[in-house]
Amino acid sequence: MMRIPTLFFSLCLLLLHSCAVANPSADKHASTKIVPAAERLDKYLPMIRNKRVAVFGNNTSMVGDKHLVDTLKKLGVNIVKIFAPEHGFRGTADAGAKVDNSIDQNTGIQVVSLYGKKLRPSKDDLADVDIIIFDIQDVGARFYTYINSLEECLKSAIESNKSFLLLDRPNPNGFYVDGPVLDTSFRSFVGMQPIPVVYGMTIGEYGKMLIGEQWVKTNGWNKLTIIECAGYDHTSRYQLPVRPSPNLPEMQSIYWYPSTCFFEGTVLSEGRGSEKPFQYIGHPALPSTMFSFVPVSKAGATNPKLKDKTCYGYNLSGSIDEVLKKVNGRIQIGYLIDAYKLFPVKDSFFLANKFINKLAGNDILMKQIREGKSEQEIRSGWQPKLTAFKQLRKKYLLYKDFE
Repeated sequence: MMRIPTLFFSLCLLLLHSCAVANPSADKHASTKIVPAAERLDKYLPMIRNKRVAVFGNNTSMVGDKHLVDTLKKLGVNIVKIFAPEHGFRGTADAGAKVDNSIDQNTGIQVVSLYGKKLRPSKDDLADVDIIIFDIQDVGARFYTYINSLEECLKSAIESNKSFLLLDRPNPNGFYVDGPVLDTSFRSFVGMQPIPVVYGMTIGEYGKMLIGEQWVKTNGWNKLTIIECAGYDHTSRYQLPVRPSPNLPEMQSIYWYPSTCFFEGTVLSEGRGSEKPFQYIGHPALPSTMFSFVPVSKAGATNPKLKDKTCYGYNLSGSIDEVLKKVNGRIQIGYLIDAYKLFPVKDSFFLANKFINKLAGNDILMKQIREGKSEQEIRSGWQPKLTAFKQLRKKYLLYKDFE
């Protein structure tokens, strides 16, 4: 195994750390720069020297302008394999598309897909691994699958008694908590635990909750280390330097995503294949006097819903500040209610597979919309479990809260 001379290692560490901090993401709501944990090399490099390392990551796993894997390899870290989530290691696969094992062309390292034939590393996958590094940019919505990949990876680490290093990243939707809390009888890979749609936690904080609440059974295992971000708290409006997946190309889509992803459970287009995914919502059957767009085949959305058909509906785009004002720190379900009222064939509005129930985490939301319940009536039903979750959440926070 390669050993790095101490002086050379220290010089590289100082150089990379200074480069990472020189261009961190600015935040107008914070007085200091936000530095994701991956860029705090001095905090974790000593833990992985002379270890066989597996990295769970994707295109967001960056240290400044270089990928984490490339950065660590340059420092002589022995990376034996890569684990890849939904959208693949380089982040180009369609949403929901199964991803195959491969060899990363940039590094020659084996890539094991955890969004294909399996969702977690096997014992054989981890046989030649000492420590798993988990570094990925989450967006803070329950149905965004990366937190569920974290849960599966933790289970594998526990099963194989491996160390687990979680490099935390800011949550771009971490400044509020809202939505229905999942009923675990509706558990799926777009929602595995009893949390609301917007849970207001970084992926590191959520990892603490998984362990602390024993949602992941540890059986005495105690090898989780979380490296915190610097300069971040839950009042921050962190702007991602890299898109987290193909259909979240800008912050406006990320801010709308917790609200408009519900349209994935309907026959309406949620904007995939358009210029503004999750900001353009529509269907050919809605009134033609409304905003119009045409979903087309694009990288990351090769066969979008209603491809090549003119859709009429909503244009929720705008500047970042305009979108933040519209979202207003809450799940905006008014558009879903309104679209149902306008849709001419009510029985065909929701997909026959009832995917809406997996997104909502219950079968109540669909029933309430069909019954004509108001937004206020629907939201009031969330409150008891939402209030309880907010109290539970506080036990696991690593950063100053928004309240």
